[in-house]
Amino acid sequence: MSESVADATAVQVMGSNKIHFSKEVKQVIDKVLKTDEQDPMDAPDFNTVDYINQLFPNEQSLATIDETIQRMQCEVSLIDDNIRSVVRGQTNTGQDGQLALCEAQKVISSLFSHIIDVKTRAERTEEMVKEITRDIKQLDCAKRNLTSAITTLNHLHMLVGGIESLNELIERRSYGEILNPLQAITEVNQHFQQYSDIDEIKNLSQSVDKIQVTLAQQITEDFKEAFANKPSTQHRLGLNQLADACKVLSVLDAKVKKELLKWFIAQQLEEYMHLFHENQDIAWLDKIDKRYAWLKRHLLDFEDKYGSVFPLDWEVSERITVEFCRQTRQQLAQIMAKRTAEIDVRLLLFAINKTQAFEQLLSKRFTGVTLGATPAEQTRVLTLPATAEASLTVTVFHDQIGQCFKPHLDIYIRSIDRNLSELLEKFIEMSKEPYKFAEAKTTVYPSSGDLFVFYKKCMVQCNQLSNEQPMYDLALVFKKYLREYAAKVLEGSTPKLVSSTGSSIGKSVSLLTRDMQNLSTAAGQVFHNFLKEGDTQRFSRDDLVRICCVLTTGEYCLETVQQLEDKLKEKVTAAYVTKIDMSEEKDVFHRIISNCIQLLVQDLEAGCEASLQAMAKVQWQHISNVGDQSAFISSICGNFKQTVPAIRDTLASSRKYFTQFCHRFVAAFIPKFINVLYRCKLTLSDGSNNVLGCEQLLLDTHSLKTALLELPSVGSSVNRKAPTSYTKVVVKDMTRAEMIIKVVMTPVQPPAHFTQQVLKLLPDITIAEYQKILDMKAVKRVDQLQLIDLFKHTASAAAVSGLLEPTNSEEESLPVAHETLAPATEETETDAKTNSLSLDATTAPAAATNATPKRAFIFSVGSFTGSADKNADGSSQTGIRKLESLLKKRFP
Repeated sequence: MSESVADATAVQVMGSNKIHFSKEVKQVIDKVLKTDEQDPMDAPDFNTVDYINQLFPNEQSLATIDETIQRMQCEVSLIDDNIRSVVRGQTNTGQDGQLALCEAQKVISSLFSHIIDVKTRAERTEEMVKEITRDIKQLDCAKRNLTSAITTLNHLHMLVGGIESLNELIERRSYGEILNPLQAITEVNQHFQQYSDIDEIKNLSQSVDKIQVTLAQQITEDFKEAFANKPSTQHRLGLNQLADACKVLSVLDAKVKKELLKWFIAQQLEEYMHLFHENQDIAWLDKIDKRYAWLKRHLLDFEDKYGSVFPLDWEVSERITVEFCRQTRQQLAQIMAKRTAEIDVRLLLFAINKTQAFEQLLSKRFTGVTLGATPAEQTRVLTLPATAEASLTVTVFHDQIGQCFKPHLDIYIRSIDRNLSELLEKFIEMSKEPYKFAEAKTTVYPSSGDLFVFYKKCMVQCNQLSNEQPMYDLALVFKKYLREYAAKVLEGSTPKLVSSTGSSIGKSVSLLTRDMQNLSTAAGQVFHNFLKEGDTQRFSRDDLVRICCVLTTGEYCLETVQQLEDKLKEKVTAAYVTKIDMSEEKDVFHRIISNCIQLLVQDLEAGCEASLQAMAKVQWQHISNVGDQSAFISSICGNFKQTVPAIRDTLASSRKYFTQFCHRFVAAFIPKFINVLYRCKLTLSDGSNNVLGCEQLLLDTHSLKTALLELPSVGSSVNRKAPTSYTKVVVKDMTRAEMIIKVVMTPVQPPAHFTQQVLKLLPDITIAEYQKILDMKAVKRVDQLQLIDLFKHTASAAAVSGLLEPTNSEEESLPVAHETLAPATEETETDAKTNSLSLDATTAPAAATNATPKRAFIFSVGSFTGSADKNADGSSQTGIRKLESLLKKRFP
């Protein structure tokens, strides 16, 4: 019965009270009850349904259900037995615990008694030790007191006897014998400072202080007597006695030594102050080297005579030199302030160079310890990358004298300004002479290199003088003459074309720098004048070479100005770094380069002008057969072969600007060609197209496209591939010209088909361009209005369908030129003419049929007014306006 009760209790605990363990406890339990195979039922997230599904995954597995149930019952019985044995084992736990507690209390009581016994014995032992050592401590204390008394008596005896002996030695001036007793007495006197409240000790201490004062006064008088200029009746001390006196001074107060050295240095420089007084001729800057020569001689004479008198750690020679530098700096500053008008740059630089050389000599001779220099500063050497021949060393004596010249460095800056002005005049004269490119073997003007070499020398020299305000002033001078060089040398040497009205393109060039505050407006006016005047005359080959040389020189100056700005910011002090800015000068050279490229483009365009005029005059409607390319195309190609090679060879070192020249030319020439193309009449008197004329014009257009693709390498022995960006522009724009001709070849009737073909071939066509095509086809004005209205509605419907069908991506509306014709290659050029003749208006790719004519629809939006408030789908005016707003957002 007890077993059944225990079982029921266990079931109740398990069923009603669910125990939850923390994650850490579960990990410890798993570690203690570690088994090879973990039972799924032991998992904390055990799920009954999942476990049954795992046992019986399908219907066939249900055949073993009886065995599974029997196995489960066995496991349940086994667990019940385990629980029962555990419960029964806990019945005696309380009694066992009580017995263990009683046993532990007995052990603790026994341990406590042992500890008390040990403590008692230790106390008795300590008392015994104190009794034994009590007499020893008394004896030790007596010994210390006796020793201290004996030492104090000895010190007192030394102090009393030393004072008496020192007084006798002072009277005899036996400084060599005074040093050791004085040091001993000074130390003993420090020992008795703690007994200063005793009168006898106080009197002895005052006697020691009196001896030190007496020694200081007596030694000072002896030095003044020994170095007096006038003869004295008293006996002077010898050098050995003076050396002993200096050693005695080293023991005395430091103020005594300082006052003596101050008097002695002033006495040594007294001759210098009289000799180089400001009213003396020898005191002026032109004889500044005599000042430094005097100090050299004086230091040699001093060290020879009195070098053994003063201790080495006094650094008397260096102190004399420092005072010499201070007085010289003050004298020179006063003299230059009074005679500023007499200072020229040669005299100033002479004085500065002599001073810097002297300061370097002093830095090599002395350590600078009297100037407060640290050991690291005494050995620090800063080398400037000035030239390969020499370098400047900044040392501890730097600017000890040279500081006085800095307020007058504006004279040096003004001199640099004058020199640059003269140099620029020389460069202007050189630029007027014919530039021999073949002999020079460079396209950069030599004058630009000379200018920057002069800049570098000036910058290095100024950095030696000062890297503060003078360096910033020098940067301003550099900026000024960079602008002058750009305006008077580069722009001044640019070839000029004089038109019949007497105006010149060269005058337009000067607009780039005449008004630095409005450079963009000036540049626009220049290009406008070029368009007006550029078709009268052309440059000669030498002029083209000269323009290219101006371009490459501008490029060199642009790159070097950036390096110059970086170097100036590196040299100048931090306070002026942000003030140095040469962006305006770099903009000037940028615009000179752009101007030269535009001149080259205008010249090449001018060579094609006559050919384009001849193209417009051809009677295309009367051409009866298709042959080789027309004469005007041959003339254009001949112009390319004659002009481009000279430009390319001269710009060989500036390949990026030659590529820019090609880009600019095709960007200006192809639109002009298309405008001429619109003026060509290809329709017969009966209204039909002259197919042969269209095919001939299509052939000429394709030939021109091939020539433009070969433009970068025309006439070159090296077949270099044109840049991809250039090829894309040529193919895109010239293919548009071909599409225009194919549209013209398409019959107007029926109008709907014609309109669809226009939108297929020219998906981005505008109303104005569409009207020009109708003029080429000689369509009457009345019929044009109907076609234009149909075009607007068709383009609008195509735009609407493009908006409503999300599958039509915007890439499908790109010009047909990107999809139909690739850049000419060696494989495709042979069949180019045949393919161009066989293409008709129906050859546009299918991908372009869904293209949205963006620009055409934008221009047609304004036609939805009045009675036209409903479109082909019958939508209301409100819907159209919403669509219009949506289209404007999509096609800004």
